[in-house]
Formats: sequence, C-alpha cells, structure tokens
Amino acid sequence: MEARGTTDMSPSRKWIVTILALAGLAAAGAAVVRHRSSKDDGGLRTEVVGRGAVAATVTSTGTISAVHTVQVGSQVSGIVSSLSVDYNSPVTKGMLLATLDPTSFLAQVEQRRADLLRAEVDQRNTEIAFNRQQRLLDSGLTAPSDFDAAKAAFDAAKAGVAQAQATLRQAQTNLSYTKIFSPIDGVVVARQYDIGQTVAASFQAPTLFTIAEDLTQMQVLADVDQSDIGRVQVGQTARFTVDAYADETFSGTISQIRLNATQNQNVVTYPVIIDVPNPDKRLKPLMTADVTIEVAKIADVLRVPNAALRFKPVETAGRGGGAGPPGADGLRASGPDPSRGGGPGSMAGVLKSTRPGAGRPENVYIVNDEGKTREVAVKTGITDGRYTAIVGGDLKEGDRVAVGLETAKSTMNGSFPGMSPQGGARRRGM
Repeated sequence: MEARGTTDMSPSRKWIVTILALAGLAAAGAAVVRHRSSKDDGGLRTEVVGRGAVAATVTSTGTISAVHTVQVGSQVSGIVSSLSVDYNSPVTKGMLLATLDPTSFLAQVEQRRADLLRAEVDQRNTEIAFNRQQRLLDSGLTAPSDFDAAKAAFDAAKAGVAQAQATLRQAQTNLSYTKIFSPIDGVVVARQYDIGQTVAASFQAPTLFTIAEDLTQMQVLADVDQSDIGRVQVGQTARFTVDAYADETFSGTISQIRLNATQNQNVVTYPVIIDVPNPDKRLKPLMTADVTIEVAKIADVLRVPNAALRFKPVETAGRGGGAGPPGADGLRASGPDPSRGGGPGSMAGVLKSTRPGAGRPENVYIVNDEGKTREVAVKTGITDGRYTAIVGGDLKEGDRVAVGLETAKSTMNGSFPGMSPQGGARRRGM
C-alpha cells in the first residue's frame, strides 16, 4: 500500500494558515501606525497661525419679488367677454386689460334713466300745485294747511329727483367697472381668468391680473431667525444665490427690517427686505434665494481654526487619565468642550463669538518642534464658521496650534507592511 506525502495540506488547513497570515499583517500595520503617531508633533495635527479676513455671517432663505406689485381685480361680477393682454405683456397706466359683458349693466342704466324721468315729471306736477296754492293763499282763498301740504309734496318731489340722479350715477359707475384698466406701468406676470369665465365679486374683489411695476429693481424677502435678528442692520450687504444660476452670487442691500414676526412651530422669524438691482432681468419673481448677510468683518487679523479652540488635551499620567488614544507627553484629545457650546459643526460652536460676550478668554495649545505642547490663553473675536479672530493673548503669527489627533488614515502612506502600493496583499508561498 503506497503512503501519502505528509507535506500536503487539506483545504481547511490552507484557509487557517491564510487567516493567520492576514491577522499578522493587520497587527504589523497597527504597530506601524502607533509608531508613526508617536512622531511628528506627538501624533497631533497642527495648523500654522496666520493673518487674514474674518467675516461673521447670518444665513437665511427668502423669496424674490418685484419691489411694487399690484393685483388688479374687479368690483363687479360678470362674464369675461374680451382680454387685451396676456402673460408677460407690457402695459401702461390707463391701458385696457379686459372687458366684462356689459349687457345687464346697460339695462340697469336705462332703468335708472327712466326712474329719473318719472321723478322729474312728479317734480313738475308738484311744483305747479305748489305755485297754485301760493297764489290762493296770497288771495286768501285757501287754508294755510293746504299750502303747507303742497309745499311738502313739492319738496319730496325734488328729493325724489336727486335720489334718481344718484341711482343713475351708480348704475353708470357699475357699467364703467366692466372695463378693467391698468393702474400702473409694468408687466403682466399673472392672469387668472380666460374669456367666458365668470367673475364673481361679492365680499372680496377677485384678482384678474398681477402686474409688476419694474423688473429691473427686485427685492428679496428673507426670514431671519430671532436669535440672529439683533445683528442684522439696515444698510448691511447681503449676498445670495438662486438655483437658476448656481455658480453666480448676487448682492443687495438691506433696506428694511419689519416687525411683523411670524411664528411657526415655536420658531420666530422676522422679515428682512433686501433691495437687489436686476438690470438684465435674469432674476424672476418667486425665485428662492439662499441668503448670506455679512454682519461683521475684520480684515488682516490674526486668526486660528475653530478646531484649535475646540481641541482640549488631557494629561493621562498622574491624573487617572481617560480612555482616549495616548499621544506624546501622555496627552489625548478630549471630546467637545461643553463650555464652548457644542462640538464641531454645532451652530452654538460656530456662532459663539459673533454674539454678545465675544472676547472672553479661550485656550489653544501651541506645539513646538519637539512635539511638546504649551497652553496659551487668547481672547476671541468674530468667527466665520471656519476661522476665529484673535483679539488678545500671547499667540503670534507663525505659531503652530493643535487642531486634533492624527488618525490611521492621515498617518499612513496607503500601505501596511506586506501590502502593495495599491493596497493589495502580496502573495506568499504556503
């Protein structure tokens, strides 16, 4: 019976050897990461302190509209018999826009004229009777009571004529309302009725047309949160973008901060009006604008990244350190400092220095060439969400400040020991 070679491996044993080899590679890679993290600034990520501009901003959304928009309605009910303009039609003041069917209004005018004619006839008859009674009274041939009755009838007839005249003027006015004229020069941006539709004017005048007076001057109605409205002032510059021109930024000036705040789900916002020139008429009514209002700006100021203010190393030696990953000098980066109003990305952390109380002391950590850290007290100014202005303290231009810990991704060159430059494992004989 022929004996089988002892060097052959079963498939299961080959899988076990492969898994052990990959585990060894992973352990070797972790050792390299720990070794590299212990060098180069003690495993800390740093940035050089420089000078530049810092601008504090308030963001909001708004709607674009014409500065002066008029909704043209009808004071009488009727069927639309003709239209003289359509969408985007230029109009001038006094121009005929539409006509309602005047048939019923013409009939009312004729009826009121007939009523006036009858009232005038009654007035003449009572006047004749009054004059007769006047002559008889002068001759002593009639009683004073008869004269008084004739005078009262004559006065009532005169009042009837005046009433008929007023009723006729009202009917004529209603007839004139069947013709809809433009109250301003502008452009028709909306039309709500077509020929043949019935306009019903009862308790509220229906809108037939919407006319924008001048599309070369637009405005943005932005809703600003109550927490930011205190920093917004008339005359400040506002920039915004619209989806139609995503790569272009438009600018305008705040002209009004209205007091009629709105509340929606316990969120209070104030309307802010931004005047925007629109000479090429590219901005259209009802476009949505993403608005950024520059509330403060400092040019050529010493500034540090916001991450440097959030970074807070904790000594692990002799203080019962925490569980964070240790770096040089026994330091580790703590989580977000609650005293700074939140972690990275939180609105409280971003806007902390733009609100009342800016200028309070903060701490940053300078890293020297040997990787040693030193705490430095600074006073902060405004922030743009990425950088914060430094208005006091011992920090100098060119210092390196710690902004976080190096991670495996930032310290590796893309390969573990035993890995190809593309990240694949090199094959080994088994």
